[in-house]
Amino acid sequence: MDHFSPEETQEEKSFIGSLGLFFLELIKIAVLAGVTIALVRYFLFKPFLVKGKSMEPTFFEREYLIIDELSYRFSEPQRGEVIVFRAPNIQEKEYYLKRILALPGERVRVEENKVIVYNEEHPQGVVVEETYLVEETNGSVQYTLGAEEYFVMGDNRDESFDSRRFGPIHEGAIVGKTWIRGWPFTRVTIFDVPQYNL
Repeated sequence: MDHFSPEETQEEKSFIGSLGLFFLELIKIAVLAGVTIALVRYFLFKPFLVKGKSMEPTFFEREYLIIDELSYRFSEPQRGEVIVFRAPNIQEKEYYLKRILALPGERVRVEENKVIVYNEEHPQGVVVEETYLVEETNGSVQYTLGAEEYFVMGDNRDESFDSRRFGPIHEGAIVGKTWIRGWPFTRVTIFDVPQYNL
C-alpha cells in the first residue's frame, strides 16, 4: 500500500485551493463582463436592424446599425442626424429610423418638393439642400415646433411615414442616433452629420 507524506497531502490541498480560487475568479470575471455588456447594451449603445425602405439609399433593409444612446445625454440632437425613436401613437416597442430636418422653435414647411426652414438666422425661410436624396419631397405640410420638438423625415420620401403624417416628435421619444453601420461588411460606415446651408 502506498503512503503519502504530510508534505504531499498539504501540496494537494494547496492545489485544490488554488484551483477553487481560479474558478472563483473566472466566475467573478464572467459576472463582471455580463454586467458591463448589459450596461453598454441597454444604456450606451444599442443594436438596430433596419426594416423597410423609408431610408434608402442611405440605409437598406436588414442592415445592422449601432445606435449611440449616450451623446444626447450631453448634447442636443442636430439637424441632419439620423435617429431612432419610439413610434408615435403606436405601441412602445415599435421604433422608427428618420432624419432630423427641423429643430425646436423653428417653423418648417414642406411644399413643391422642398423642405423650407424658418428660424432666427433665416426669418424669410431657406430651402434645406439635401444632396443625399434620390426622390423628390412630396406632400404639403407646415408646423411650428415646440421647445422640445423635432421634424423628421425618411430619405426615401415616397416610401416614408414621417412627420408629414404624424407631426413633430418629442425629444423624450428619441432613443439615440445612428453611429455605425456594422453589416454588411461591404458598407461598414461611421456616420457624420451632413453639412447644410443653414
